[in-house]
Amino acid sequence: MPTIQQLFNLTDKIFLVAGGARNLGRDMATALAEAGADGIITSRDATSAQTTAREISKETGQKVLSLSLDATVETDVERVFAETIKTMGRLDILINCVGGGGGGAKGASTTLEDRPRAAWDSLQEANVTAPFLLCKHAARVMGEGGSIINIASIAGIIGRDRRVYPEGMPAQPIDYAAAKAAIIGMTKDMAGYLGLRGIRVNVISPGGFERGQPREFIEAYSDKTPLKRLGRDGIDLKGAVVFLASEASAYVTGHNLVVDGGFSIWQ
Repeated sequence: MPTIQQLFNLTDKIFLVAGGARNLGRDMATALAEAGADGIITSRDATSAQTTAREISKETGQKVLSLSLDATVETDVERVFAETIKTMGRLDILINCVGGGGGGAKGASTTLEDRPRAAWDSLQEANVTAPFLLCKHAARVMGEGGSIINIASIAGIIGRDRRVYPEGMPAQPIDYAAAKAAIIGMTKDMAGYLGLRGIRVNVISPGGFERGQPREFIEAYSDKTPLKRLGRDGIDLKGAVVFLASEASAYVTGHNLVVDGGFSIWQ
């Protein structure tokens, strides 16, 4: 029987982290490499991806490469998967960390009454269409035992109390919540579809992470969280992604793993 260390070990596994150059994507790519996996990270900014891949490789001793990717363009997605298979030989783990735009994307109003249709369309394309395309093309090359992990948000499971946002700080637009709820639903149905081929599909829904927000916001948000703080980059998401990527979760699929300090359970 495998030991717990063996179950969490990702040696000889190959990952692709789409959106892996910074923040949570970088943390997850680092965690996979620390657990023994080699892989590729992508970003729209090729230079940023190259720099991050080089740093992770140096820190972990694993082979980590980079590719540029606009995940809203299907031909670009096809190219990245073809290059991944050509370079790495196969794909075992896909992390979809593309998207974003939870605040004032491109300066557009985030209020319901004034939210432009173009902002809605752009956010859905980045947060729903792009992960769909990545999953679609991963399914073409991933074999039995593969793991797909989508990144959603607690925005997809609860409504937002916008009173925590101080004046001048753009609040989360409603279309962001719609997009993340779509990712959770897509993950569950995709888990049923791909489970018959031995591929697991799960989703992580992070809460807020502290990144220099106004002090008033941090205090108000923390007060609504049982653990009394926001998430910490470099720490709080790493265990979750290694669990879902590894054999430690071999009997887990279609699951939404909420990592939010209890924010979504406390009313």
